[in-house]
Amino acid sequence: MQSNTSHILISRSANAVSGMAVEDECKLRFQELKAKRSYRFIVFKIDGQQVVVDKLGDPEESYDDFMASLPDNECRYAVYDFHFTTNENCQKSKIFFFAWSPDTSKVRMKMVYASSKDRFKRELDGIQVEVQATDPSEMSLDIVKARAY
Repeated sequence: MQSNTSHILISRSANAVSGMAVEDECKLRFQELKAKRSYRFIVFKIDGQQVVVDKLGDPEESYDDFMASLPDNECRYAVYDFHFTTNENCQKSKIFFFAWSPDTSKVRMKMVYASSKDRFKRELDGIQVEVQATDPSEMSLDIVKARAY
């Protein structure tokens, strides 16, 4: 029991250090994407002092739909379930984590997202590839395909 209590204290202090809470819905929706393939993508945003779900992409939505869901001038985190076929004709998928920080977003917003990213990413167990982008060209489908293989 003692070690369990200290674990809770460590978790709380980690939250306090980053200053950013992660809403339980974020972890729940990510688990649904990972285990049940309930969504193609999830976009997250920082709202006040917590990370919340901003948009859920239906399983049949495309990468273009995902790209269109990211605002032009605001930062976001996102996960995308990328399905592909290997050269050996095997069906595979990889879960990508995107840190979207467009050049046109406010400096303070970029700083908040950058300082909270690693803490948030640790909450999402199962991320396989990370992509940081400041411009849509840095996360084009060609780049995602190249990183998947």
